[in-house]
Amino acid sequence: MTESGPSQLPELAAWAASQLPRLIDQACAATVERIPFYRDGSVVDGPELRRSVEENLRFLIAAIGQPAAVPLDLAAPSATGRRRAHQGAPLPEVLQCYRLVFTTLWDALLAHTGDHRRPAAAEALLAAAGRIFQLTDQHAIALTEAYRAATAELMRARQARRSALVEALLTGYPGPEAAPWEAAEFLGLHRDGVLVVVAADTRGLAEASLPDVEKRLEDQGIVSGWRLTPAQQLGVVSLQEDRYDKMLTVLRATARARTGLSPAFASVHDTPRALRLAQAALAGLPTGRAQVREFDPSPLAALMVYESDERRRLTTKVLGPVLGLPTDDRATLLETLNAYLDNAGSAERAAEVLHCHANTVRYRLRRIQELTGRSLADPHGVAELAAAAFAVRLEGAGG
Repeated sequence: MTESGPSQLPELAAWAASQLPRLIDQACAATVERIPFYRDGSVVDGPELRRSVEENLRFLIAAIGQPAAVPLDLAAPSATGRRRAHQGAPLPEVLQCYRLVFTTLWDALLAHTGDHRRPAAAEALLAAAGRIFQLTDQHAIALTEAYRAATAELMRARQARRSALVEALLTGYPGPEAAPWEAAEFLGLHRDGVLVVVAADTRGLAEASLPDVEKRLEDQGIVSGWRLTPAQQLGVVSLQEDRYDKMLTVLRATARARTGLSPAFASVHDTPRALRLAQAALAGLPTGRAQVREFDPSPLAALMVYESDERRRLTTKVLGPVLGLPTDDRATLLETLNAYLDNAGSAERAAEVLHCHANTVRYRLRRIQELTGRSLADPHGVAELAAAAFAVRLEGAGG
């Protein structure tokens, strides 16, 4: 390179600065033509795009005019990155726009030095190409880092808000100026489907036991919102009834700890009640078992969860003598009573389930009637025994 070569760069930068309006027009036109995102203009309109292109061109021209080791002012690309993240612009398209800005400037400089037959200027430009490409990389890195940092901030804010809205639904207190359905709509929950509350033990302290569950459900077309507490991971799931089995499949494949589900319900106002039922279903699983359990859909089960004191009085008053038997004897009689009740009062069908003779079932049932003073031939006796047996089952499940 000739001695006068380096001095040509400031002169080229001055020429580029004089051509700035034309270069802005060219870069904007190329961006709109080649990148559909900018062509739409709904997120980044024409004036906004033009301001951004001008900022970046001024940055590049200034850096070319001072190719020595001068600290770069990366405020412009950083501001662009943050702004685009807040606007929801895709990062690849943002970087593509920047590359078009650089290409527009570079092509203009090369054309200017060639058209005017200025070998010294062309030599200087080519010799400084490494430095120019380096500064464009630094510019792109600054833009990308600012974009990603802003995106992370937005994601944290979004997750914090979604978590607060889920908490509002679960507690029934969405706020002084909001109804429960407003919170549900912010979460994207549908009005025309059903809702299910999920409660899962955490792994360790506040470690999600349903990792990436929101994304996995979303992949199945199921909307949900989640909140993590020190002891439990809680979720409200919105779905069409025909997707219930898909939800179960996802939860069973994802669960790393005990997980309970409420019955499906229609009104968002019932979310706090559903949370209690989901937690009762969770409590019915052995500690440490990674399993998903649905709450019993029987209205009797829900009643007993809410009336726990009466449930305990019922079991003591009706089945107290049975519960006072030695463990094996007690378990056998309760198992027989449940099998009998679950099979429409048929000793024969209960015997098939228990793998014993029907007369054995009848003998055990007579013992239960003698111990409790209640007859299975009396509707009132059947009702009390059935309710008490259900209560024992629920109590034993941790309900």
